[in-house]
Amino acid sequence: MLRFALPIAAALATPLAAESWDMPTPYGDTTFHTVNIMEFAKEIAETTNGALEITVHSAGSLFPHGEIKNAVRSRQVPIGEFFLSTLANEDLAFGMDSQPFLATSYDEAAKLWEAQKPVITELLAEQNLMPLYAVPWPAQGLYTKKEIKTVADLSGLRFRAYNAALEEFAALAGAAPVQVEAPDIPQAFSTGQVEAMITSPSTGANSKAWDFLSHYTPINAWVPKNIVVVNKRMFDALDPSVQQAVMTAAANAEARGLEMSMAEADAKTKELADNGIIVYEPSPDLVAGLKKIGAEMLAKWNANASDQAKAVLSAYEK
Repeated sequence: MLRFALPIAAALATPLAAESWDMPTPYGDTTFHTVNIMEFAKEIAETTNGALEITVHSAGSLFPHGEIKNAVRSRQVPIGEFFLSTLANEDLAFGMDSQPFLATSYDEAAKLWEAQKPVITELLAEQNLMPLYAVPWPAQGLYTKKEIKTVADLSGLRFRAYNAALEEFAALAGAAPVQVEAPDIPQAFSTGQVEAMITSPSTGANSKAWDFLSHYTPINAWVPKNIVVVNKRMFDALDPSVQQAVMTAAANAEARGLEMSMAEADAKTKELADNGIIVYEPSPDLVAGLKKIGAEMLAKWNANASDQAKAVLSAYEK
């Protein structure tokens, strides 16, 4: 008992048997989420004196994005990162951060995560998964090949989607949703597969959006997040001192990731403009039309949400 009361560094003074974990992530090495995960892995290796080494496999190189959660669940890998709202088809509580105009700032996103986290933890526990931390993307903006003044201007455009909520959003705007993962964005635009998208300044800049479109407007539609989860059985099998090191590194990664996201929002928007993208404020008509779609989607969401998801919304709106 005395050993576990000591600080992590002291507790790990005697080397433990080394454990090596593979960690799949969906985004490339320059994406701030991946940079943050590299720091997370580095901290764990250092604070456990090498008792746990995590090898990060970025950009979907080990598992495609859509398979990462199930790979962790089935213990093909112990840990992984994915876009939380991709699980909305399992329970609408998972997709609340992608509900248009529900939470549109970092403060609102933090409040939503506070309401979401107990329910998300409970839902993931049913699949033998445990959340370690979550980090928001910058608020989502609209990318097109021309200025969009009203929702009607989106009609007929092939629209990149990355989850069910955005598919519904695009369809309600009169656009044609097409599922495209972040690494495939440049090719999708260059081949005409898509003509418009809603995504963060980070993804836009990392995809070099200036090579295939011309306009960006920060509509701040929602503030979605990535989540890092671990297989509970594999976590429980770690030495308690290593478990403590993982949880400490996770808390540090969540705090650091938020700061990185906030800095990223400004830096990447500037990068878009510096490379020739026309950055413009959305018109009142466009905002009103988009918010109308958001209200319609939330009403439909309420009609189909589980009691757990409704409890999240109730807690958030207090």
